[in-house]
Amino acid sequence: MAEEARRHEWDYMMLLAALCLTGLGLVMVFSSSSVLAEKRFGDPYYFFMPQVMYVLLGLLFMLVVKNIPYQIYCKLAYVILALTVAALILVLIPGIGHKAGGAYRWLRLGPFSVQPSEGAKLALVIYLSYSLASKQGNIKKFSYGIVPHLFFLGLLIILILAEPDLGTATMLAAIAAIMMFVAGVRPAYLLSLGLAMLPVLYLLVMRNPYRLRRISAFLSPWDDPLDTGYHIIHSFLAFASGGLTGMGPGGGRQKLFYLPEPHTDFIFSVVGEELGFLGVFFVTVLFLLLIWRGIAVALDAYDLQGTYLALGLTLIIGLQAFMNMAVVVGLLPTKGLALPFISYGGSSMLVNFIALGIIMNVAAKSRRHAQ
Repeated sequence: MAEEARRHEWDYMMLLAALCLTGLGLVMVFSSSSVLAEKRFGDPYYFFMPQVMYVLLGLLFMLVVKNIPYQIYCKLAYVILALTVAALILVLIPGIGHKAGGAYRWLRLGPFSVQPSEGAKLALVIYLSYSLASKQGNIKKFSYGIVPHLFFLGLLIILILAEPDLGTATMLAAIAAIMMFVAGVRPAYLLSLGLAMLPVLYLLVMRNPYRLRRISAFLSPWDDPLDTGYHIIHSFLAFASGGLTGMGPGGGRQKLFYLPEPHTDFIFSVVGEELGFLGVFFVTVLFLLLIWRGIAVALDAYDLQGTYLALGLTLIIGLQAFMNMAVVVGLLPTKGLALPFISYGGSSMLVNFIALGIIMNVAAKSRRHAQ
């Protein structure tokens, strides 16, 4: 009976933060996309209605995975990893992978499109959680702490870079580095790998004109305000126009064909313009609350697998939120990453809710509840 009660316990503070972000996200998706959708597709609800469906489906997924013992995911780590690699390969096959915006990132499943690179975040965290916990006794050895993890991380990154998607690849590398550091992998090994990857990152940027333009816009947006710096400058204008309380939901102007895809990558700029500093502050506090509770769950987990799993899944949400916010305020070059729970996108929404459900399962089986 006690076990049944624990199975249904929730971290209500974390859940409330996620639900508030999701509710605000629905409002902002409609506000930022209705004019664009009407212009392109003749339907102001073109993006909003699918987003509602994605949220409902995400909630269902969260309820399901919340009641599945997280140890099962870890036991299936290699199976999940293999399926993810297969999906990433299928994306790159012409006629199977769906191309949009110059990149092959989607698979068509009937009326739906899925983005395997989003699932790669879950697969990597589950694999690392299992592997780091099982190798804990030898984690400081290069052959145990680095080699196997670097192999699978490199495989995922190579496939994602082939789409191409440097933003997600960078995020996977950051998640892996943080998880390995926390698990006890020698910092000298991680630092050496980071330094060794700098020339590779340099070549990835220098050999791609669109990435060079993004770096140029990041460093000096005002040098070319009508081309490379156009979008980030209008993001700045959105925040500046918002002031303290904003222009009100629906009142923003930068979403009117100035910001690129205002319902996805730059939705936080729309939040800044329409809800002002107070809205930006509220969203930031909600993410910090969610991250705090995720770390608390990791620290109180019943075993190392639970600790690493809760940490990695919290990083999926928190690190991506930080990177998205940093991009739209000019602290990082444009990367094309969604704002968790807020930006339009089915794959991202489902991954966020699945991550939340697994964290809740770890929380329900914490050391505190086991006593």
